[in-house]
Amino acid sequence: MNKQKIVVIGNGMVGHKFIENMLAQEKSEAFELTTFSEEPRLAYDRVQLSSYFSGASAEDLMLTSAAYYRDRDVNYVLNDKVAAIDTANNKVLTESGLEQPYDKLILATGSFPFVPPIPGHEQAHCLVYRTIEDLEAITESAKQSQVGVVVGGGLLGLEAANALKNLGLDVHVVEFAPRLMAVQLDEGGGQVLQDKIEALGVNVHTDKNTREIVAGEGARYRMNFADGSHLETDMILFSAGIRPQDELARKHGIAVGERGGIVIDNNCQTSVENIYAIGECALWNNRIFGLVAPGYAMAKVAASHIAGGTEQFTGADMSTKLKLLGVDVASVGDAHGRSPGCKSYVYQDGINGVYKRMVISEDNRKLLGAVLVGDVDTYGTLQQMCVNALDLPEEPEVLIVPSVEGGASSGMGVDALPDSAHICTCNEVTKGQICSAVSEGATTIGAIKSATKAGTSCGGCVALATQVMNAELLNLGVEVNTDICEHFPHTRQELYHMVRVEQIKSFDALIERHGKGLGCDICKPTVASILASCWNQYVLDDQLAGLQDTNDHFMANMQKNGTYSIVPRIAGGEITPDKLIAIGQVAKKYNLYTKITGGQRIDMFGAQQNELPLIWKELIDAGFETGHAYGKAVRTVKSCVGSTWCRYGMLDSVAMAINIEQRYKGLRAPHKLKFAVSGCTRECAEAQSKDVGVIATADGWSLYFCGNGGMKPRHADLFATGLDDKTLIQYIDRFLMFYVRTADRLQRTSTWMENLEGGLDYLRTVVIEDKLNICEELEREMSHVVGTYQCEWRTTIEDPEKVKRFRTFVNSDEKDSTVLFVEEREQIRPANEDERLHFVASQSTDKIA
Repeated sequence: MNKQKIVVIGNGMVGHKFIENMLAQEKSEAFELTTFSEEPRLAYDRVQLSSYFSGASAEDLMLTSAAYYRDRDVNYVLNDKVAAIDTANNKVLTESGLEQPYDKLILATGSFPFVPPIPGHEQAHCLVYRTIEDLEAITESAKQSQVGVVVGGGLLGLEAANALKNLGLDVHVVEFAPRLMAVQLDEGGGQVLQDKIEALGVNVHTDKNTREIVAGEGARYRMNFADGSHLETDMILFSAGIRPQDELARKHGIAVGERGGIVIDNNCQTSVENIYAIGECALWNNRIFGLVAPGYAMAKVAASHIAGGTEQFTGADMSTKLKLLGVDVASVGDAHGRSPGCKSYVYQDGINGVYKRMVISEDNRKLLGAVLVGDVDTYGTLQQMCVNALDLPEEPEVLIVPSVEGGASSGMGVDALPDSAHICTCNEVTKGQICSAVSEGATTIGAIKSATKAGTSCGGCVALATQVMNAELLNLGVEVNTDICEHFPHTRQELYHMVRVEQIKSFDALIERHGKGLGCDICKPTVASILASCWNQYVLDDQLAGLQDTNDHFMANMQKNGTYSIVPRIAGGEITPDKLIAIGQVAKKYNLYTKITGGQRIDMFGAQQNELPLIWKELIDAGFETGHAYGKAVRTVKSCVGSTWCRYGMLDSVAMAINIEQRYKGLRAPHKLKFAVSGCTRECAEAQSKDVGVIATADGWSLYFCGNGGMKPRHADLFATGLDDKTLIQYIDRFLMFYVRTADRLQRTSTWMENLEGGLDYLRTVVIEDKLNICEELEREMSHVVGTYQCEWRTTIEDPEKVKRFRTFVNSDEKDSTVLFVEEREQIRPANEDERLHFVASQSTDKIA
């Protein structure tokens, strides 16, 4: 069968989405897909670029892989730009000389950053924010800079400012317009956003026209403005908007708009019938769409048309909700109130930095637009009312005015939405599709994501998708079961309160009073963690030992070959030469693989079960104690050298890190906890990617909560600034014990925060204002944990009966001879399967001989 040749120029988010849509067609085998990318890698998530500066790698951002394309017979070419289109002979030519014929051609070339033609803009350290290579260049430049300026105060500009702030620079934003985010926000919203961003330490300069960039006196460059003022900086990051990448169309007679963009119709076809354009390079109805969701919609339409479908592109909702420098911002529809005869409702809370504006129709019946800054909880409701032209309530203002405690909710509820309502605009998932997925068995948000792809792109719709899911479960008469397991008809939070209030000290007592059966591998470790959090009991106590999972049971992390790793505590990353030597001697004696961890500790791998007490005795004799790397507990407090050694240091970060680690070591929690303390805003300790982050400033300590640099990175939220030592510790005490009380089983602080009703503002009222009147109680509970700390390994090696549990064999002290290692880079590593088979074969040969 002669397959129809489909060539895609551009393998960005939209180009890749088109390929996914083609692969999903009923007769996908009738098409031969080839994609070209001038970048060195396949499609990655540009929406999440800023997460690169919070610990995400280029690999974390990837949307696809070579294996994915190979498995589906998608041809791809990287690092080779398409230089020409031969429209007469239906083929493309790349810069390397490669020719590729096509039957249908898709232009998904995207856009390029607009750099204003300012004299001096082409110098070193004058960069843009667009690709992963740009991020790498920004990172390198930041190592040689102290001050960074972002030219552009729009969405991308503020994202870029956040990136520079994460890199520890003194950040300035220079905007030509009179306010930030001029496209999305009105004057009031822009001012509140500016106030909140400036409160976070970012300097904002609006109404500034940069005339030239020259050599600076106190910094690398000096930016001279048209009004006579100037600003000195070491780095300049241009993020002043985008321009459609329409170069190929211009060269080869394909129609483009007066101000750029490849002209398309409702089928996404260009002026050349067998050539399509999608994404930011396309101009539909004289509009360029700079968001990913419209691009995805175009990709779907183009794929449908090629496959003989009837999908049409008729525009897109440009509503946005995002977090910029930790500030929640949202814009819906006609945010500027330009519709004829429209009216506005405005709510402003100057104390808490909240601004809300609704634009409604002349007859008070329809919502035309909205602006939300500082509190975007009603975004889902407002966006759906606007997009679906739903009638407003009799008193529209209730939609943005905070409800009085005990009063009725102002929201309309998801039941009022039609099935056609788009819940996820990125992936065009409707309410009806989510409801169908629920009826077919998807009863968790994870299952909804898998079934519909809702919430898998920008993530902004997850809250609304969850509401739709829960409402549909209720409509179907399905009870949403939050029981921890079949043995306890309670949540983890309820079990915690039972243990705490009733002074329960054992699993047996808890299950006798509030559960049934014997327990399982879900409830047993959970209860063990709760008991440890409340009473700080020894984990191998007779009442607790049988509840632990493997790592806690042997107080070490089991590795892939059945051996264990050992991580002694190195508080704050500070260690003496003698202790370094002691670790080296132990590792050498027991032939352990050693590696420096990301948390500034030394990890030793390859210990067999029976060796654990022997190794730990030598470490404890050398002055070490357990690092709790095996437990859902406080792990590490990373630090930089701070003011003691660093010329930029504002406060003694090492001393504070050691103080924090010594205080909270051993605290058991629903999940592991990681801390960091940076001595200045250059942020060498990466505090903003930790559960608890502390950064020194000229005004005292800044405190961040609920960051995460793991599988799903999350930037920590700025909780409080200008703190002295005592207040800092007090707030951390309260935060940790409140998290321990209220989190779900195995819930990281980042996920806990995202699910905490009221979010960061609510947490501030609990921890700072004592809204629940529990702060004294939380501090008392933490004081008990601190006062009853014990090194679990010291307790163990001092008890001969406890040491016996570490025997590999009940009747022998021998090691496990089936554990095999090979040497690599002068250290051991576990033998792989081929090496193990080779060893077994050689042993058999020896026996025969």
